[in-house]
Amino acid sequence: MRYLLDTHVRLWLLTGSPRLPSATVERLSQADHLALSAVCVWETVIKASAGRLELPRTVRELVTVSHRDAAMTPLPLDARHALAVRDLPDLHRDPFDRLLVAQALAEQLTLVTADAAVQAYDVPVLGV
Repeated sequence: MRYLLDTHVRLWLLTGSPRLPSATVERLSQADHLALSAVCVWETVIKASAGRLELPRTVRELVTVSHRDAAMTPLPLDARHALAVRDLPDLHRDPFDRLLVAQALAEQLTLVTADAAVQAYDVPVLGV
């Protein structure tokens, strides 16, 4: 299975948060592909800089850990992804989440999220 992690799921996975069910952790550990979107990094930087997100490490360290320890593959944001947002119904106002939905659709990835509004899109989802 090929997964794209929503920002909160990525942080829960990296920090061993009890908010991420062990069954989900097991599924992710057996994945063929885990993508780390540049959108997640961008969202983390913005929220941490604004004081809305407390992190156990720097964003740079979390990216390194994502690639090295969690074997996540970088997924850059490109124009194709940004343009795909215009085709999404207006179910969610968060631009980061809309970009992640567009990337999941464009790259044929299953989006892993606990966000019910994201799960309302017609995109393959592994709900948390």
